[in-house]
Order: sequence, then structure tokens, then C-alpha cells
Amino acid sequence: MILDKETLRANLDKVIWNIEQARITVSEHHIVKLVIVAKYTEIENIKTLYELGQRAFGENQVQQLKERMHALEDLPLEWHMIGRLQKNKINNLIDLRPTLMQSLDSLDLAHEMQKKLTAKEAKMHCLLQINAAKEESKAGVMPEHAIDTYLQIKESCPNINLKGVMTIGAHTDDTKAIQQSFETTHSIYERLEKEGATICSMGMSGDYELAIKCGSNMVRIGSALFQG
Repeated sequence: MILDKETLRANLDKVIWNIEQARITVSEHHIVKLVIVAKYTEIENIKTLYELGQRAFGENQVQQLKERMHALEDLPLEWHMIGRLQKNKINNLIDLRPTLMQSLDSLDLAHEMQKKLTAKEAKMHCLLQINAAKEESKAGVMPEHAIDTYLQIKESCPNINLKGVMTIGAHTDDTKAIQQSFETTHSIYERLEKEGATICSMGMSGDYELAIKCGSNMVRIGSALFQG
């Protein structure tokens, strides 16, 4: 559905207002970056959001990312890969050179990426995905292994530049459980700050305000922006 500029402006303003309100509860100095998840929307809506000042967009699939980057190559957008990466798509992703790959979900994937990055003489900024709620349906490193895995990737994968962590909040209506998954991830992030971590990517359309209050400094929002 293509939305008119005023609808998108109103939706974007509302999300930014909510981010501001949550951010201030942490600290006046706490900065939160908005990445808009574009997978459910038309190219025209991305162009309009660009006109409204938005620059960072995320895609869940490499093919979709490629199509969007190509269609919008005349705009100076910042693209994030936020979905699960299959090993047979690693080379394709490297060629696209996204600003950030948020879903590095295992040491095994990191080693595969390292091989292919080395071969292409390329580097990639990544976040380590943490399965903070320990849900079988989700990818990511278990919280108790996250620090060790992060350090192992840093040591053994010089072409991967780890910038921090990402999680998807617990898939439940229980706010306490969602909050717990964010707090778990944020405490891991705090311990990794001395290793150079600067990004704690937590929060989507349904839970981003809670995520920010738990310390998130990057949110990934889609459906909240594309309501008619």
C-alpha cells in the first residue's frame, strides 16, 4: 500500500515522539537511532520517508536488499541487513556492502563470512545476535555464551568489525518476560563496551519504547510506520 506523504509524516512523527519520550527516561544524552524495516512496504514509501529525513533502512532478505538498493541507488541511504543470513548468500551480501549486518547469529556463520570476506578483500560491520529469551524459533547466541563468542569472533575474524549486539524481544504478551530479554541483552552489551561495542539494537514496532527504557540505542521499526 502506497501511503501519502501526510500519513507517513504523521506516523513517523508519532514514532519519533515515542522514541523521544522513552529516551529521556534513560538520560537526556541517550541517543537512539531509528532503522526503518522496509520489507512490507513499497519503494514509493521509502522515497517519501527519505524526503521526510529518514536515512537508515533495513531488509530481512539478501535478495530484497539487493532489489531495494538497486532501485534506490540514487538516494544516499544507509542499508542494514537484519534477517537471518544463509551461508549460500554470504557472497551476495558482501557485494552489496551494507552499512551494518545486524544478524550475525553464530560463530560458525562468522567463520564462513571471514573466509569469504578474506577472498574478496572486504570487511563488514556486524552485530552479534543474542537469543536472549532462549526461544527455539529464534536464531542467535545464547546469553551465557555471548561474551565468549563475541571475543572469539573478534580474535579469529579480522575482516568482521563487531559493533555491538542485537536481540529480538521475547515473543510473548508477558511484558515482564520481554523486559527481561532486553535487560539480559543490555547487560551483555555493557560488558562488551570495553571491547569497543557501541550499538545495542533492541526493539521493534510492538516493544521499542520498552527496549529503549532498557538501554537500546537502535530500534528496528516497520509496521508502526506503514499504517494507513
